[in-house]
Amino acid sequence: MSLTKADIVERVYKEAGFSKKEAADLVDLVFKVIKDTLSKGEKVKISGFGNFSIRDKATRVGRNPQTGEAMDISARRVLTFKPSQVLKEDVTIRYAHRLDEKGNENKSLPPKEGTARALSSFMSNTDDGEDDVDFSPEDEDND
Repeated sequence: MSLTKADIVERVYKEAGFSKKEAADLVDLVFKVIKDTLSKGEKVKISGFGNFSIRDKATRVGRNPQTGEAMDISARRVLTFKPSQVLKEDVTIRYAHRLDEKGNENKSLPPKEGTARALSSFMSNTDDGEDDVDFSPEDEDND
């Protein structure tokens, strides 16, 4: 199951007390602000959640997986997301017990109870500094 934009609007409607139209407008506005910021090449940092950024990738030589023939892969811009440490911990702590030694997930086991620190950090707008890692293309391999 995936969380859709309509699901987000429904949650905002129910939990924040807005009308459905106000909730839809708010969600649309948030996504528009994020999209506009990224389209200008700027980074989006959401405390307790993560960082979105645009990265330029250089032209490189790749291989056709079917023939093994070398081919040029054109330069392009890619959108990257780096989750905050708080978000990573929230997800792994709640779901790690569902994985067996081979990495297969037993979805019949419920997630562990716990405090969603990422949500509380985001909602209270506190910043513990863990997710303020400066991301730059030089830090990543050009893959």
